Amino acid sequence: MPLAKIVYASMTGNTEACADIVADKLEELGWEVELDECTSVDAEDMMDADLCIVGTYTYGDGELPDEIVDFYEELKDVDLTGKTYGVFGSGDTFYDDFCLCVDMFDETLAMTGATKGAESVKVDLSPEDEDEAALENFAESLANQF
Repeated sequence: MPLAKIVYASMTGNTEACADIVADKLEELGWEVELDECTSVDAEDMMDADLCIVGTYTYGDGELPDEIVDFYEELKDVDLTGKTYGVFGSGDTFYDDFCLCVDMFDETLAMTGATKGAESVKVDLSPEDEDEAALENFAESLANQF
């Protein structure tokens, strides 16, 4: 059974809710899923997965959340060649740099040698019905790479 590793950061629960939607859909599609909060894993743990997924929120004016900075920095030194990745996150459209950290992780994961398996999903605050559908489609697109 293929393994999907989802690592996320969530302060208000919005990104965690997104992670749960993605995890549930992947499990429905027959994947083994490891869902971890970012402070409980190392970036090297991604090497064990077929599918590497990161969920993050964007803090303030486009800053990475404090709790995911170490994971982000470690990720730059990990070789994920042969893996497939995807990124999702939550933010607030009130800010000019809406979900900027999603783009930052997308760029960093691309530099690891992994292949992007789906377009990133950006959610305004908490996931609504249309966001849930987008996250499920994201999970399906990633799963269809195998």
